[in-house]
Amino acid sequence: MTKRLDDLDLRIASWMNRHGVRLLRTALGVVFIWFGALKLVPGLSPAEALIARTVVWFDPDWFLPVLGVWEVLIGVGLLIRPAIRGALLLLAMQMPGTFMPLILLPEVCFTAFPYGLTLEGQYIVKNLVIIAAALVVGGTVRRRSDEQKRL
Repeated sequence: MTKRLDDLDLRIASWMNRHGVRLLRTALGVVFIWFGALKLVPGLSPAEALIARTVVWFDPDWFLPVLGVWEVLIGVGLLIRPAIRGALLLLAMQMPGTFMPLILLPEVCFTAFPYGLTLEGQYIVKNLVIIAAALVVGGTVRRRSDEQKRL
């Protein structure tokens, strides 16, 4: 029984090793396209009010669509392997801004600092996962995709 479980575990882990980075890159791309596209249509993005309250030095009527296009470009770049470096550069430039509400609007992000995160706070903190995922994807830009590891 142990041998059969070990073989199954090996097959599952091998499948994850072979496909994981590509699926991670695809998931990141879809998330960025989706969230960016929502910002292109006024009233659709749940982050719209938070962004408008955070970036008060820009008119949200033009800033939100620009941010939306920026995010769609990140997403498309992640889906097209030769464009990954550019997408990761855009992502790296965007990510610091996503944490600004934690500093500028702590009353919106926390019920009790530093532990009680509101839904908005959780939305922001999840970007740590996006940053880590981007680092994993970025670590593959110099590798070739092959049958052993599909990137």
